[in-house]
Amino acid sequence: MGGPADGFEYVRRADGSVIITHHGRVAATLRGGRAAEFLAEVDDDPQLVMARWTGNYRHGNERVARQHPRNKG
Repeated sequence: MGGPADGFEYVRRADGSVIITHHGRVAATLRGGRAAEFLAEVDDDPQLVMARWTGNYRHGNERVARQHPRNKG
């Protein structure tokens, strides 16, 4: 299937928003609570997290769903 998610970068702006780019093109702009939630999660696996948040999630290289913190419990 697809290769590893790659080419994502993000910039945290002074107004608290987050701009996510993919190969130099803006893929998403997050503001408010969504930006804070993204920043809390991005330290885990930055490329994979940015791929999920932008909807550019390559099926086949994801972590197993049961390993995700949201699904532990």
